[in-house]
Amino acid sequence: MQGTLLSDSELVNAMIEGDDSAFQEIYRRYWYKLYMAAKRKLIFEEDAQEIVQDIFVDLWERRSQVQIKELSSFLFSAVKYSILNHIRTRIVRERYSLDSFGMESQDANDTEDQLALSDLNAAIAAGLAMLPQKSQDIFRMNRLDGLTVREISARLNIPERTIEYHITQSLRVMRQHLKDFLLLIMAILIVN
Repeated sequence: MQGTLLSDSELVNAMIEGDDSAFQEIYRRYWYKLYMAAKRKLIFEEDAQEIVQDIFVDLWERRSQVQIKELSSFLFSAVKYSILNHIRTRIVRERYSLDSFGMESQDANDTEDQLALSDLNAAIAAGLAMLPQKSQDIFRMNRLDGLTVREISARLNIPERTIEYHITQSLRVMRQHLKDFLLLIMAILIVN
C-alpha cells in the first residue's frame, strides 16, 4: 500500500477493514501533531505521550465501531477530551489526597472497603517511613494534627520556610508512593 499517496478517508476505510499498514500511516501522519497539541496543555511530557498512545490504541481496538467523517477533527477532539478527563482526574486526586487519608470512613460496612482502607493506612505508614525523621514529624503535625506552618515553626523553633520545604518534599514523596492507591480511594469515595 502506498500510504503516503492515500487520503485520510481512504486510510480510515482501509484501517476499518483491518489493514494495519493504513493504521501505521495514520499514526505516522498524526502522532507528533497530537503529541504537540497535548504537550502544550499538560505539565508533564509523559502524560501527553500516554494520552496520545491511548488514543491510537483505542482507535485500533475500536476501528470497526468508530464512525470517522474527518480523521483530523476526530483525533484532535479525542486529544481534547482526553486532556479534559486527565485534568479532571488530577483535580479529584489532589482534592482527596493526603487531607482525606486521615479520616476513617464511618459507613464503610463493606469488607472490601475496610480491607482497602487498611491497605491504604499501611501504605501511608510505609510512605511516612521513607521520609527522614524531621520530615515525618513535620508532616504528621501539619497533615494529621492540623497544625499550621507558623505553629509548627514556633513549636520546633525552625524557620517557616524550612517547615514549608519539609511539607513540600513530604507531599511529593507521599504522592509518588501512594499514586496506585489514589484510584482506589476515588472508587471508594464514589461508591460510598
